[in-house]
Amino acid sequence: MGNEWSPQSWKSKLLAQRIVYPDVEALQGVLATLGKFPPLVTSWEVERLKSAIAAAGRDERFLLQGGDCSERFEDCDPSFITNKLKILLKMGLVLAHGCRKSVIHMGRIAGQYAKPRSAETETRNGLTLPSYRGPLVNRPGFSRAERIPNPAFLLDGYQRAAMTLNFVRGLVDGGFADLHHPEFWNIDFVDRAAASAQYHQIVDSMSDAIHFMETVAVRPLDELTRIDFYTSHEGLHLDYEQSQTRQVPRRPGKWYNLSTHFPWIGDRTRSLDGAHVEYFRGIANPIGLKVGPSMTADELLALTDLLNPENEPGRLTLIHRFGLKHIASCLPPLVTAIMHSGKCVTWCCDPMHGNTVLTHNGIKTRSFDDILGELQQALDIHDELRSILGGVHIELSGEDVTECIGGAGALTEEDLGRAYLSDVDPRLNHEQALELAFIVAHRMSKAHRLRH
Repeated sequence: MGNEWSPQSWKSKLLAQRIVYPDVEALQGVLATLGKFPPLVTSWEVERLKSAIAAAGRDERFLLQGGDCSERFEDCDPSFITNKLKILLKMGLVLAHGCRKSVIHMGRIAGQYAKPRSAETETRNGLTLPSYRGPLVNRPGFSRAERIPNPAFLLDGYQRAAMTLNFVRGLVDGGFADLHHPEFWNIDFVDRAAASAQYHQIVDSMSDAIHFMETVAVRPLDELTRIDFYTSHEGLHLDYEQSQTRQVPRRPGKWYNLSTHFPWIGDRTRSLDGAHVEYFRGIANPIGLKVGPSMTADELLALTDLLNPENEPGRLTLIHRFGLKHIASCLPPLVTAIMHSGKCVTWCCDPMHGNTVLTHNGIKTRSFDDILGELQQALDIHDELRSILGGVHIELSGEDVTECIGGAGALTEEDLGRAYLSDVDPRLNHEQALELAFIVAHRMSKAHRLRH
């Protein structure tokens, strides 16, 4: 790979998931414009997140990463953004109560606009067009005009990411995440009785604890009035990522991707000698690496050497996504190899991507039971190997969507058409996501009691 790196050195490597723009001159003009825009995040936020992820790797904190499979530009809307933040705050409260650790709140938000696809083209009724790759690239409608990659959408993506992040920061800094007022996080549509009752029991318990602590301290606990909220997205579109890659004052020699706090490499773009690994090895952000069933122990060790050569805590998060059928055979050899090598990583479980299936009508869905089953097996395997599962990575919506079957609402295939809004992959709805958080929190609470 060599030691020479620059923000554009990836261009000398083989680029997976290549996007072909008919008008290259227009693309270069857009990228030049993006390169002059202000960064969306700051280097000190990035470094603070890296320290928090390092703590999760030591079992001192827990990472909750959640949000859309692929954000839609039309969802840059106050109600959609607020509901997404609400479900992450509610899940974080439940997980913090169960695992007795501070939760890192990270959204797949403000930039999750590009998606990898298994095929470059799609054919319907004899017409073959480029696959839909997310709103950063093209449009989901099936016409030639909608599917041709348009560089102007890169500007639209930056602008919507900026507006989304600005609104989230305003909410968080304005007290929306204040633990004294969890009633701010209620969502308009009705919760199922069981989940609602459990959640309000936890809220009452934590409210009592906060009141007691403030009584003893004889002052308000100001640190409970806000949280640090971080953004993440798959760093798929390397031209876009490069345009926001900057050096900053007082951090000589470091390059940061300032389009997001936490970019990750997908399972389809993790080739050792590929363009994505080349780009990611040079940025100073904490980064994620998706780990799928085809990953071997030797390949994983080589990737960790390339992506974290200084063995820096918090730098590299391994996000495993095997599917319920494969996790028992795939995960243990990789965890064992990392432990024996002494490499410093934070493990995170993505129980969504390996469990996607098609219904008899050809609709993508996921079973809540399969998602839960993979997550429970992940916890079991890490416990048995004396490893640490430092977080979860969930595709979810704050809306009352019907995209995944099962859960407390007992959604079936027949329910999918009622509110299936995703353009790409199915997400857990608010109720299913909160139910998952309760089950994981209960499991982690039990483990905490056994250890202490």
